[in-house]
Amino acid sequence: MERAEKHEFVSALNAELGNTGVVVVAHYAGLSVAQMTALRASVREAGGTVKVAKNRLVKLALQGTDLEHISDLFQGPTVIVHSDDPVAAPKAAVDFAKANEKFAILGGALGSTNLNPDGVKSLATMPSLDELRAKLVGMIQTPASRIAQVVNAPAGQLARVFGAYAKKDEAA
Repeated sequence: MERAEKHEFVSALNAELGNTGVVVVAHYAGLSVAQMTALRASVREAGGTVKVAKNRLVKLALQGTDLEHISDLFQGPTVIVHSDDPVAAPKAAVDFAKANEKFAILGGALGSTNLNPDGVKSLATMPSLDELRAKLVGMIQTPASRIAQVVNAPAGQLARVFGAYAKKDEAA
């Protein structure tokens, strides 16, 4: 990379990391190209992004953002997994780390909050934003369906009573 390309990359990464919800930093030494491709695909499917960049350039990009406090994590071959959804990137990274022992989570950040590896793992166990929305919609719809059942119940009971009297009259 030439100097101008590096400057452009740093400014683009700064803007990208400044607007993200969560960042996970991990070591990826020893992973094959196929494994890295699988990581990128699983993170993309979850709604996140994977970046591999020189540590010096990432540290420059972190300056002036809320994530500046994680710059000490960038030592050795590191990868950045980030997403707007606070659960998507940690969940994808933790799932990938379970399947690949060479992928080691170093930590991360949720806004200005520093996360250690255990913090990333606990964040990964939380339900995603879409799952929470689905639960909320289900909770809102449940009372409406119960009201419909209660309103329809007397009519059903009357129909059964009339049916019983009709059978009684037919038998007599």
